[in-house]
Amino acid sequence: MIGIYELGAILLVALIIFGPRKLPEIGKALGRSVKEFKEGKAEVENNTVDVTPELPAMGKKDETGEK
Repeated sequence: MIGIYELGAILLVALIIFGPRKLPEIGKALGRSVKEFKEGKAEVENNTVDVTPELPAMGKKDETGEK
């Protein structure tokens, strides 16, 4: 997790490198990218099918009483 001081240092370096005029554009582009990534992830999660087979638990007796 990024702390408040690390975040401040990152923002300060970005401000020095890109300047105050370019920083809002970069922020908007980053926000759009994160939003599109989350939407794509949600779409993939909604469209995936669970294909893992049901396996019996080890050591558990079946209906006949045998292992």
